[in-house]
Amino acid sequence: MSDLSKIPVTVITGFLGAGKTTLLNRILTERHGERIAVIENEFGEEGVDNDLVLNSDAEQIVEMNNGCICCNVRGDLLVILGELRQRRENNPDSFDRIIIETTGLADPAPVAQTFFLDEDMSEYYTLDAIVTVVDAKHAEAQLDQFHEAQEQVGFADRILLSKSDLVSHSEQESIRKRLVQMNPRAPISAVNFGDTPISALIDIGGFSLQSILEIEPGFLEEEDHEHDESVHSFVFTSQRAFDEARLQKFFRQAIAEHSANMMRYKGIVAFKSLDHRVVFQGVHMMMGSELGQPWLADEARESKLVFIGRDLPKEQFLAQLEQCLV
Repeated sequence: MSDLSKIPVTVITGFLGAGKTTLLNRILTERHGERIAVIENEFGEEGVDNDLVLNSDAEQIVEMNNGCICCNVRGDLLVILGELRQRRENNPDSFDRIIIETTGLADPAPVAQTFFLDEDMSEYYTLDAIVTVVDAKHAEAQLDQFHEAQEQVGFADRILLSKSDLVSHSEQESIRKRLVQMNPRAPISAVNFGDTPISALIDIGGFSLQSILEIEPGFLEEEDHEHDESVHSFVFTSQRAFDEARLQKFFRQAIAEHSANMMRYKGIVAFKSLDHRVVFQGVHMMMGSELGQPWLADEARESKLVFIGRDLPKEQFLAQLEQCLV
């Protein structure tokens, strides 16, 4: 296949809670006429991001749980890409492009390697760009502490600065300056709740293998990737409804005592008094909720909350959440 006939792939990356899924939803709901297949990767054994994506008949969502796309489930990525290729060869109208949303703890380098080291993949797919979402509120600490956050910025072809309204002008300029020092080739633009022109994200031919090899000469050499072993995830699920007041009290107490270690928490919640899902999302001390899709009449109203962090009291959290149920 020529480069023009290959299927373009966009990788959306960024640290935990930066706003990747919000950006993805913005892309999927814009009337751009593109047929998009989405590959979702989550860090934990069970995730909720597929529930948070505003799916439509035009898009196909494929989930990858049980680990990080850049290491122990990378083989699964090759399998999924192979299955999507077969699906498109059987039905050329099924999709025009692929978007991969990585877990917030992913190093994008091994993901990018997939499209160069595997001959079948490189013949059929082309890596169009790596788009990195950076959380202006928490980026300084994340870049100080996590190699993955640094790699996400270093490999970016586009950098989108989210939550800039939550920091002062001087703080915003400080993080911009740091990002430019880390990656002078990637344009930086502010993004508010994922609102950015889709033309700035797809078909931009942003990924340059030569530029990457100049930065990281060993890019095309496969190597094992290891994560910070103190970071873990766990999930709470229940088909019993939550008591709203008790759940709010749980989050207030958990944030007061453990916010520094609560790197990401999110989920879909069923309240007895509501016919809609409630979507919870949080990063450290910042938490918010909004109404989601209505529950269907024949649908099990299952709540699912995922926590990712350092040294969180898993058993304590699970027991306390159980006490919040009606």
